[in-house]
Order: sequence, then C-alpha cells, then structure tokens
Amino acid sequence: MSSETETSKDSTEHAAAVAIADTFVEARLQGRSVPDFPGVIPEDLVAAYRVQDLAIARWPDRVAGWKVGYIGAERRDGSGDDRLLGPIYQRQLSTRVDDAVLPVFVGGFGAIEAEYVLRLEADAPAGKLDWTPAEAAALPAALAIGLEIASSPLATINALGPRVVVSDFGNNNGLVVGPEIPHWRDIPEPELVAECWIDDERVGTGGATLLPGGLLAAYAFALSRSARRGRPLRAGDLIATGNATGIHEVRVGQRVRVGFGTHGTIHGRVVAATAFAAGSSA
Repeated sequence: MSSETETSKDSTEHAAAVAIADTFVEARLQGRSVPDFPGVIPEDLVAAYRVQDLAIARWPDRVAGWKVGYIGAERRDGSGDDRLLGPIYQRQLSTRVDDAVLPVFVGGFGAIEAEYVLRLEADAPAGKLDWTPAEAAALPAALAIGLEIASSPLATINALGPRVVVSDFGNNNGLVVGPEIPHWRDIPEPELVAECWIDDERVGTGGATLLPGGLLAAYAFALSRSARRGRPLRAGDLIATGNATGIHEVRVGQRVRVGFGTHGTIHGRVVAATAFAAGSSA
C-alpha cells in the first residue's frame, strides 16, 4: 500500500471516529437517545478507545476516574483485554447516599450496578505500562461502596458488545460514592458482600468475589490500560471496579438501593436524563 493510500485510509478512519464521538457527545449533552450505532463499529478495542479519546476531548468536564467493565471470553479481541474502561466525570459524581439522583437516557439503555470504588492515594509510577494484581496491591488506595449509573443514549449498547461500550464512555452516566470501608485490605473478599433492590424487590446478590480475579485484578487492569493510553492514574483518581451483583436495568420512577452489609447502603431514584448543564453538580 502506498503512503498516499495509507494517508487516505487514516483520514477516512479518523473522520469516521470523529462522527461517532460527535454523535454520542451531542446526544448526551442534549439528554436524548440515538436510534442506532452512528456508523461502522470500530474494528477493535484500540480503535474504540480512539473514539472515546475524541469524545473525552469534547466533553465539558474533567475525568475524575474510570469505570471497569468485564468482557466475556467470547467477546474479546486481539488485545487480550478481559476488561474495558470508561470515563467518570467530576460533575457526575455524587456522595448523596440517602436519596441519590440516578439519571438514565429515556429511549436508551439504563441500569444500575453495585460497585466497590477505589481511590488512589498515590500517583502510579510514570512509565509503568503493565501491572499485576500483586503490584497493584502495593499502590495505596482507599475503598468505598458505590453505585454506578450505567446509561447510554443507545438502547442496544450492551448487546452490540465491548467496542460499542468503549465508544460511548463505557456506558457510564455517573457514580454515587458512599462511605469508605476501613482497613479493607485486611478483610477477606468473601466477607465483602453486596445486594441490590429495585422497588423493594431484591434483584441481585454478590460482592467482591463476583469480580473475576477480585478487586486487585480490576485495579491492575485500570492501571495498565490507562498507562498504555497515555493517561497514567494519579492520586485522587477513582476506579469503579465492576458490577458486584450484576447489571440491573431500571426505568424512570423506580427507587433502588444497594446494600453492602455493615459497610453501608445507598438509596436512589431513577430520573430522566436532561441536557447537561456546564457547572452543574450531581
């Protein structure tokens, strides 16, 4: 292939990525759904992260952390990644645990997830691109209970797979962070339990052991993939480690709660997402 042809191909692929990012960003900013994936699905996760990076650059808020989602073996690509990342934005964070507001896109996808949320207490070393769970354990972090709002303007986002999820902010639309779990490293993971309720019906149970490889595997992945993207994690960054009871679809008007045993409970109500107002706070 000639250099001119390669340049033309790169230009076409970049234009397609920009169009995808623009469509999702505009829909999110306006609080509306989109009927279909806007274009051709990126060919792999690397291409999907390029779309995500373009969208992050357009979003009028700073990234406060990252959600981690698990990828089933049948849906993985040549990268070998068993998880994916999506940005969590500062103004979509909340610490309101008694009556949290949980906005989902009407006509799109909406769900809640019980989460264990890490907060880094030190910068990841510059230039370190690969992390094992044991190495991640040595990087200090606090642990809190949380509730992720998993919502996208695209109703079929999860059905279409991880490349689509990555392309639209990891299917994240906010995070509620509850109380910290003191001395969490001394607690055996089977004792970190969680359950989820929607309108007084229990819809899921589990805990830290529901995360493949446990909390440290999710931590190590977030450190590795972020570094490889040129976005090494820093002190204060949050990591929502993955759904601890399942992915539970919700509708506007429903009330939910996620309980973490003696470590606390988060109560919330599902509302329709509206236009994103710069300067607003969850």
